[in-house]
Amino acid sequence: METWKESQLKQLTFAKGIDTTYPILLRFAENLGFNFFAISVTSPQQVTKTNALQINNYPTQWNEQYEQLHYSEVDPVIAHCNHSMMPVIWNEALFSNAPRLWQGLQEQGLQHGWSQSFHHEASGFCSILSLARKHCPISPLELYEHFGYIFYAASHLSELFARTLPMAAKTRQPHLSSRELEILQLSAGGKTAYEISKILSLSERTVNYHVQNVIEKLNVCNKISAVIAAARAGII
Repeated sequence: METWKESQLKQLTFAKGIDTTYPILLRFAENLGFNFFAISVTSPQQVTKTNALQINNYPTQWNEQYEQLHYSEVDPVIAHCNHSMMPVIWNEALFSNAPRLWQGLQEQGLQHGWSQSFHHEASGFCSILSLARKHCPISPLELYEHFGYIFYAASHLSELFARTLPMAAKTRQPHLSSRELEILQLSAGGKTAYEISKILSLSERTVNYHVQNVIEKLNVCNKISAVIAAARAGII
């Protein structure tokens, strides 16, 4: 992992509010080669599906046009993200039923983009992170390399927003087995899977299996972020 990615991932993990989270994510997007970045939180369960939160650095003219023409009602990105947590690449085919929206994106320099959502089960809200740029289509390799980071950012944003809700349900603490806790604590101490296997008299494959389970339970993208998330939640 590049040093700047690890540094910004840690900053994101310890950010305690939306106001401090957005600048971190904006810098992250810029470092990935994107001109524009947006975060939004919607409630797919509401009939109107209005945005509860929307922050971006898109051109002011585009934001005004988007609102005046009610593009949110026909935006295929929102439609996709409200029902799926798979990343979606912006292209002409995706916007085939909203050609004016696609044309407007091209005119405003939002030519190549992708969006990632996360559905927060406790609150019912859907967080959407979108990255866009004026040049260069997004390759499958680029998407593969950055998907984990953006997915983690979307999940973290959802949790932060849920905490601002007065009646938000408290998120249940994930249950980790005693073995998973042992391995997580050793990982936090900088031990590799090989070293942990020797300490606990396990195979390296078994250690990696438990690490993967912890990653899934904590809803993060890798071992480092699992350690950070566990420490922040008071699990270790």
